[in-house]
Amino acid sequence: MTDNVLELREVTKRYGDFTAVDRVDLDVPAGSIYGFLGPNGAGKTTTLRMILEIIKPTSGTITVLGHSSALAVRQRIGYLPEEKGLYKKMKAWSIVAYFASLKGLSRRDAAARAHELLERYGLGEFANARTEALSKGMSQKVQVLAAIAHDPDLVILDEPFSGLDPVNQQVMEQVIEDMASRGKTILFSTHVMQHAERICDRILLIASGRKVFDGSIEAAKMTMPPRVRLTSDDDVTPLLLLDGVLDGQAVQDDGAPPGTWDLTVEEGLDSQSLLQVCFESGIRLKNFDRSDPTLHDVFVHLVGRDAAEVRHR
Repeated sequence: MTDNVLELREVTKRYGDFTAVDRVDLDVPAGSIYGFLGPNGAGKTTTLRMILEIIKPTSGTITVLGHSSALAVRQRIGYLPEEKGLYKKMKAWSIVAYFASLKGLSRRDAAARAHELLERYGLGEFANARTEALSKGMSQKVQVLAAIAHDPDLVILDEPFSGLDPVNQQVMEQVIEDMASRGKTILFSTHVMQHAERICDRILLIASGRKVFDGSIEAAKMTMPPRVRLTSDDDVTPLLLLDGVLDGQAVQDDGAPPGTWDLTVEEGLDSQSLLQVCFESGIRLKNFDRSDPTLHDVFVHLVGRDAAEVRHR
């Protein structure tokens, strides 16, 4: 028996000579929040659609909730597609209730569930509003709630944060965390590194159709050494020559003040050693900051030029 809700083995999708997804392996444990990260065109949506059997892989195998076809367990899956849209003339509560009824809830239970979800996530007063009168953020929340109204075991969200303001992004994070707290499994794609960094148990980084990293946030950050950023008007050469300093680059392109340097250092090199060299060499510091890499730093490190499409906010 496996505790994985989702398993991919050597999954590949080709369109003629173009390979959209190239031999991707993935294990998604039950009850986890799994971030699916990558730039535009990386193959994220194609992979999600293959998982749901909207399109079929060219080769490889996919197991969803213990079955070889997502269609066999579609009542246990919730899905928010990348292309979002609602019936404009329908009321918010009826949209949510309609999709819940399609997944097997009775009309009465579907209506009660719709009103419960809308109230819980700040849309109670808009329950009777037509969706055409809702803001973009409200409409997107309604569609997400419609995707989870039947209380699915596996929830797949394709770019759920896209187009949301910061307040509604926090609400979306709350929705995801609430589901996970009840043992549900959530797989979502995003360009926004901070969301994944805050709420994910594990992440998959994909670029040009290939998996470049699969594991925990902590393991992802360990792929890069720590960084020290300092600012000084003095010559920092003695620091660059210190054992444990792997690299040093003058910062010139991100609004940093003149004399700012980024030093890449070994994990075991403590800040006191660097400060001691500054004291002994007469390097007067205006600023000194040692920090672990962010998930965005890791992505740029692993993906390179493809990461130009990734937004960090």
